[in-house]
Amino acid sequence: MPTAHHHFTLLLHTIEALLGPNGCPWDQRQSTQSLKKYFTDELAEIVAAIDNGDPENLCEELGDMLFLLILTTEINRKNGLFTLRDVLRNINEKMIRRHPHVFAGGKTGSVEELEQQWRDIKALEKGKKKFPP
Repeated sequence: MPTAHHHFTLLLHTIEALLGPNGCPWDQRQSTQSLKKYFTDELAEIVAAIDNGDPENLCEELGDMLFLLILTTEINRKNGLFTLRDVLRNINEKMIRRHPHVFAGGKTGSVEELEQQWRDIKALEKGKKKFPP
């Protein structure tokens, strides 16, 4: 049975082909700006699937969003701005940093305390003062 890694790699190759010299003219014309409306549409469809308790449709819509995320990342890579590796590294570092109770032996508190901890860490990252819940 193919792994998630296999399917993720296949998606990367699919997007590379769509954007490549023999790819799809529509995909090749896209930019971060032109894709904004599709993010909004897909997010609305994800929310609707959640609200409708429809896991089959949710699975499909999450796939559509993942496609847009990877497509946008690949467009930015081609423009020399950042890569998928950068995106993955950044989110992993952020999740580890914002979960010291999991990754740094920090204290686990209530859900409310953990939410405040998240806000405090985020504020420090953004160079802002702490703010109330």
